[in-house]
Amino acid sequence: MTGEHATGAEGRTAHEIAEPHYDWAGFGFDTRQVHAGEAPEPGHGSRITPIHLANAFRFESFDQTHGRFAGTDEGQLYSRHLNPTNEVAERRIASLEGGTGAVVVGSGTAAISSVLIALLESGDRFVSTASIYSGTQILFDRALKRLGITVDYVWDPTDEAEWAAAIHPDTKAIFTETIPNPKNDIVDIGFVAGIAARHGVPLVVDNTVATPYLIRPLEHGASFVVHSSTKFLGGHGAGLSGVIIDGGTFDWRATDRRYPLLTDPQAPGVPSFLDRLGTEQAFESYLRLTVVNDIGPALSPFNGFLLQQGIETLSLRMERHLDNARTVALWLAEQPEVESVDFAGLPGHPAEALAERLYGGRTGSVFAFTVAGGLEGARVFIDRLQVFSRMTNIGDVRSMAIHPGTTTHLSFSDEKRGRLGIAPGLIRLSVGIETVDDLITDLANGLRAVRDAGLVPESLSLTGGNR
Repeated sequence: MTGEHATGAEGRTAHEIAEPHYDWAGFGFDTRQVHAGEAPEPGHGSRITPIHLANAFRFESFDQTHGRFAGTDEGQLYSRHLNPTNEVAERRIASLEGGTGAVVVGSGTAAISSVLIALLESGDRFVSTASIYSGTQILFDRALKRLGITVDYVWDPTDEAEWAAAIHPDTKAIFTETIPNPKNDIVDIGFVAGIAARHGVPLVVDNTVATPYLIRPLEHGASFVVHSSTKFLGGHGAGLSGVIIDGGTFDWRATDRRYPLLTDPQAPGVPSFLDRLGTEQAFESYLRLTVVNDIGPALSPFNGFLLQQGIETLSLRMERHLDNARTVALWLAEQPEVESVDFAGLPGHPAEALAERLYGGRTGSVFAFTVAGGLEGARVFIDRLQVFSRMTNIGDVRSMAIHPGTTTHLSFSDEKRGRLGIAPGLIRLSVGIETVDDLITDLANGLRAVRDAGLVPESLSLTGGNR
């Protein structure tokens, strides 16, 4: 750091020190993933953001203390809602997604919970596409249900009539994923955003699998983006984290749906978040000072530091993830032991045109395929793997495989699993950055074990599978 940035820190608050020393908005994605949001470290000139393990911060005066609690002074209050280390990660992710601000929390589930609890209260409803991560469905159907919040599912996200039937007067949000896990049945975010806009409700999009390297939902009309940044943003499998990004575009005054904690004063003599901060900044501050502060899904500064380290190489890792995944998907589609491959970028897939338009045919690196032999075929295949780890995570640099029917979707009824396309032989892959020939060899060994076990029907052996 130059002397200009390294001096003059005496008397400055932690938040003031953390103000970005350069506007990176005009720079490319690769540059911003390394630099955006960083701050000069005044003590020793450390080039890497230090880990601020302090749980609280000193105030300079009586009036500043009051301002921090009232929300009229935007600065450090307590690490539960704002931490200098985590703040760098927040600004960096907001820059990559094109948002006006972001809030990091302890996990991806915490991110989804926080944004929805900020938008909804007991008696409210929201709409979600049905094909989403199983843990998110469980959150909706169990935890939020116990809070009196109801979810209505849309099974065909291309059917505008189904959306219209699902949206009620008390519907306060729409939720979807860019690339659903595990079926890779991609969603046209612009189409769904149009529906949300016509009904005056904010659209929340989980962009975990795609990442802002592939698509930025805010540019397609989404109001908020969430990530399990445990996954691709971090990438190293070394720490949990989640993030909510505000697009700063939802018109809270124009909608006839009520969001009183955001639009109404919350303390005597203190203007509402919306009146005080305007459309671009109100929701981030509201989220930070209410739900995240009240419920407490705080991110450890150490995990915030790990998240920053992962983001620095996001584009480099994603290129290998994407190339490897497409190569593996194309190879699997030709194997006689494979009944089907759920990868939207494959030639002939019903969503091939959308996959090409949104992702250039590279629809992430998390997808599923169905092996011959049903449950027994899946067991034989998975037990033979060596390079692919048997894990429940995704988005790690390491390749992983799991059987959803007996793990992530275990609590689902047979009828619901069937409707979601979770067949007995379905296997989810998260394709890592290893040498792709080694990955294919590992998969080939697993498929050979299925064949040697006599689990491949003659029809598949002759035709090379059913695509």
